[in-house]
Amino acid sequence: MTINHDPRPLFAANWKMYKGPRSTREFLRDFMQLYEIRDDRRVVFFPSSISVEAFALATEPRPDIGLGVQDVHSEDSGAHTGAISGSMAVEAGAGWSLAGHSERRIEFGDDDTIVLNKTRRILSSGLAPIVCVGETLDERDSGRLAEILARQIGSVLSGLDAANHHLLTWAYEPVWAIGTGRTASPADASEAHDIVRTAIATHAGDLTATKATVLYGGSVKPGNINDLMEVSGVNGVLVGGASLQPVDFAAICNCSGA
Repeated sequence: MTINHDPRPLFAANWKMYKGPRSTREFLRDFMQLYEIRDDRRVVFFPSSISVEAFALATEPRPDIGLGVQDVHSEDSGAHTGAISGSMAVEAGAGWSLAGHSERRIEFGDDDTIVLNKTRRILSSGLAPIVCVGETLDERDSGRLAEILARQIGSVLSGLDAANHHLLTWAYEPVWAIGTGRTASPADASEAHDIVRTAIATHAGDLTATKATVLYGGSVKPGNINDLMEVSGVNGVLVGGASLQPVDFAAICNCSGA
């Protein structure tokens, strides 16, 4: 089996429910001056759907900056008020989509079955998926880290055609570290990423697990990015709050640890 693997580290920005079209343009005006084109890493943004078109237009001179959407519906069209489809995202210029972010799982009820169906739709639409997995503090404290990650990963991989397994990027996000200021220690991140790869290997084989891009997400900042990028098995980061400031996210993307 041939696996198309991009070994370059990936820096992804999840803007969540921040930045309308005007503030998106303002951010990019500054960011593109602070982050110059470079071929040794990848950068992808996930703005709110209302700002996707503004982002795509503002980054036309910068094909090195990728664009994704934060969520897609499991159907490609229909009477689903407030939702967007994968094909709509592609038409708007997106090339990526998140699936299973903890805030979608907790706030909107995206369970394992929904995450699988959305991942299928992302793939069938021609988008590149970043599938998010992670444990809550209670789950971690009760010793269920490996169980939770294995279930979340297995539910996706077991429901996909094996030919698509290598197309997935994964993001490990300790839910207890998102927006809390707490960050998993390098040892914590290493342990979790090893578990992620073991779970991938169980369903998709050792080669897919070895070559998979696995991101860390959870209170990533300029002050800890180098330490995180030096952790074995961490291929990049999914950044929330620190991605909202051009100076901070440019510092993360320009880090020397990649």
